[in-house]
Amino acid sequence: MLRLSTKVIIPDTEIQWQMVRAQGPGGQHVNKTSCAAQLFFDIRASSLPTFYRERLLGHQDHRITDSGVIIIKAQDSRSLEMNRELALKRLREIILAATKIEKKRRPTRPTRNSQKRRVESKKKQGEKKAMRRRPE
Repeated sequence: MLRLSTKVIIPDTEIQWQMVRAQGPGGQHVNKTSCAAQLFFDIRASSLPTFYRERLLGHQDHRITDSGVIIIKAQDSRSLEMNRELALKRLREIILAATKIEKKRRPTRPTRNSQKRRVESKKKQGEKKAMRRRPE
């Protein structure tokens, strides 16, 4: 069971697992055991609220396929249990990132005093450079 918020929970039955051989260093252990965890989560067939589903399907992430399945492969640890936990954590991060609503930016303008200070400092800099010139 993956808890996203107080009201939104993903049951274990909606998450499919496949254990595969890990890549990379690890010696003979990697060659003999299937300790990498591959997580499959079908967004359309899930019990997520429609808001979550729509946001996830519109989210741009390379781990979300065109058919609406999230595929996550975790192989960072030698332990299968640790890789499963890591895959669940990544799934949670993807879902929360997709449902995060960004605040709309309101364009601001510089204040009149800040404009005055800017012009005054430019004038002062110009006068300083003018004093360095050879007198005519």
